[in-house]
Amino acid sequence: MKRILVTGGAGFIGSHLCERLVNDGHDVICLDNFYSGSKENVWHLIGKPNFELVRHDVINPYWAEVDEIYNLACPASPIYYQNDPIQTTKTSVFGAYHMLGLARRTKAKILQSSTSEVYGDPNIHPQPESYWGNVNPIGLRSCYDEGKRCAETLFFDYHRLHKVRVKVIRIFNTYGPRMAISDGRVVSNFVVQALRGEDLTIYGNGQQTRSFQYVSDLIEGMIRTMATGDDFTGPVNLGNPGEFTMLELAEKVIQKIGGKSKIVFRPLPSDDPKMRRPDITLAKRELGWEPKVSLDEGLDHIIAYFRQKVLI
Repeated sequence: MKRILVTGGAGFIGSHLCERLVNDGHDVICLDNFYSGSKENVWHLIGKPNFELVRHDVINPYWAEVDEIYNLACPASPIYYQNDPIQTTKTSVFGAYHMLGLARRTKAKILQSSTSEVYGDPNIHPQPESYWGNVNPIGLRSCYDEGKRCAETLFFDYHRLHKVRVKVIRIFNTYGPRMAISDGRVVSNFVVQALRGEDLTIYGNGQQTRSFQYVSDLIEGMIRTMATGDDFTGPVNLGNPGEFTMLELAEKVIQKIGGKSKIVFRPLPSDDPKMRRPDITLAKRELGWEPKVSLDEGLDHIIAYFRQKVLI
């Protein structure tokens, strides 16, 4: 049994990770300031002897004796991270700095949840880890994109200078139960709109593409990355290489839910990537990992989840 700290542990992804680690028998400290996370996401874990929930903001230092750290703290939805962009940047940069300091002191292994947004609006497709990206440093999304890029810089500098055992993953679009109704990301937007009988909103012409990864696949990839030896640092892409246009996704959701929803088009937000798909060659080779849940299967799960939420 390891003592494991999960920052952002009450968020959508963090709560699934905490659940997996608790069920695997580890002693888990879940750290969250509840800006975009929710106690409801981990309510079923509270009271278990190997789970501890702590309200804390990672822009401030935190001390604990731990064996491993998963640093997930940062809002990932544009609605949340653009609401207070300065706080978003501080969370990514100061959070990484403080958690790396803790890892250095305790000699813990530490994993950074980076993002496919470090690739920006890519000129290479699909995106391998060797691609440096095409990111606007002063746009509306920059607080998140550049915050995550800076966090990666800190991780590798701590690895080179202080021999901290680091792992960096780049997470591509992920969806599943415990996403917030107001999350603002495309899968939850479409499902909630269709369940309410509203028209589905597509920004742009609908031909921009994304890959969609079900949350259980991501959690397995995270666990496998943390379990690798000290010679493997990443960064490593974790995503589903299946690629769909926004129009294809909207049509799938309408087909599954039914009703009278139509598709309406709105102007494309600034710096919105035209295409996004991971090259997962490295993950297959080093982790023996690839996603198992298809988009059709995953949509069935999240539709069932939101059907209960929307009707309450």
